[in-house]
Amino acid sequence: MTSDAAVAAINEMHRGTWAEIFGLHIDSATRDAVTGTVELRPHHRQPHGIVHGGVYASIVESVASIGAALDAMAKGKTVVGLDNHTSFVRAVRGGILHATGTPVTRGRRTQLWDVVLRDDAQAVVATGRVRLLVLEPDAEVAGGALGGSPGGG
Repeated sequence: MTSDAAVAAINEMHRGTWAEIFGLHIDSATRDAVTGTVELRPHHRQPHGIVHGGVYASIVESVASIGAALDAMAKGKTVVGLDNHTSFVRAVRGGILHATGTPVTRGRRTQLWDVVLRDDAQAVVATGRVRLLVLEPDAEVAGGALGGSPGGG
């Protein structure tokens, strides 16, 4: 189990990143499960007043990446996302989204994670599956080195 200090460090490392901008707060994080929340605000909505699908996909990607990174870091490696398939189940306009991510497989080269997003009434709002590539610590992506921090994306 990851300590409160580790969860605080994960939330802190997201300062100034997309995760902070869209409001992701990680509640717990281990290599076996990650939970987090996003309090929905007006800027999360598309012109019809419902939450934009990109918000759901961003939460799914981030939660899966954090869990996969925690697993990879224990082996001196890091991860990057290869694909994200997010399905929108129910439209919402506000409240808090609750995310739970769990691993499906954790191989030597790839990991596969499932994430479920629920509203305050615990109704499923979206589901997602993210496949991540496990990288060596000296791997370069987009012309530069990656850090070894959880939630690389």
